[in-house]
Amino acid sequence: QVQLVESGGGLVQAGGSLRLSCVASRRTISTYLMGWFRQAPGKEREFVAAISRSGGSTYYADSVRGRFTISRENAKNTLYLQMNSLKPEDTAVYSCAASQAAIVPTTPRAYAYWGQGTQVTVSS
Repeated sequence: QVQLVESGGGLVQAGGSLRLSCVASRRTISTYLMGWFRQAPGKEREFVAAISRSGGSTYYADSVRGRFTISRENAKNTLYLQMNSLKPEDTAVYSCAASQAAIVPTTPRAYAYWGQGTQVTVSS
């Protein structure tokens, strides 16, 4: 099974940018649909963005569309999330996930493999 490790989180001021990375091991990510989710304290995990196996199709939550960009480099076994114009409400633990579904899912239960998460904190 694939193992996922995120990095790139940190503390940033509102309006700033961060780039998250998710590196896979044990198996190539090219066979998986990939997604990013986040969970803020006291809230349920929510969908952020997802990408097809080839990278040709991307999907975003309304709250991040136009500010975040999901991408992947299958040759490097890496998934990315470029986050621009960050807001305090973007503060959460961000996790990458891999799915073997036929079409890109936006619900957490459709993803079988998860990273441990990386903290993103946006100050006002």
